[in-house]
Amino acid sequence: MKKSLFVLLFSVLGALNAQNQKLAYVDTELILQRMPEFRSAQSQLDDMAVQWQADAQQMQGQLDQMRSDLQAEEVWLTADQKRQKQEAIAKLEGELLAFRTDKFGPNGALFKKREELVRPLQDKVFDAIQKVAKAEGYSFVFDKASGVQMLYADARYDKTYEVLIELGVPIEDSETGTRN
Repeated sequence: MKKSLFVLLFSVLGALNAQNQKLAYVDTELILQRMPEFRSAQSQLDDMAVQWQADAQQMQGQLDQMRSDLQAEEVWLTADQKRQKQEAIAKLEGELLAFRTDKFGPNGALFKKREELVRPLQDKVFDAIQKVAKAEGYSFVFDKASGVQMLYADARYDKTYEVLIELGVPIEDSETGTRN
């Protein structure tokens, strides 16, 4: 699959080059990492995840303790007492599973918060990429950080720093000196 995608990409690039289309690439991962707003959002997300993971570990600790207590007391418990403790364990297991799904699942709170905090920044980067591409007359701009593997890229076509400048993200003079 990757090989056919790679062949298709080079076929398209070859056809575009024959038509004198201008191509460029950017590294959106580097751009986002340089944006203070992204670092702040990522820090918020990390803090939330750490807190929720601690809460889940606390629940897991309670669950482990309940299982250990049941095992230690099992011989002394009546059938009704044993059933009540097993039901309490099952209830806590369900609560723990629900908590983890609610916080870390595919549609969980962490995913939703990530969408809320990061999506506007990604849109901002996309808009800046479009402005740079239009201003410099590029027909296509590829993302070095995306799933399409780039085996070689001439640095003169790297527009990552132009996008950072468009976004107003500070960069060092040494970084701009090596770029066209």
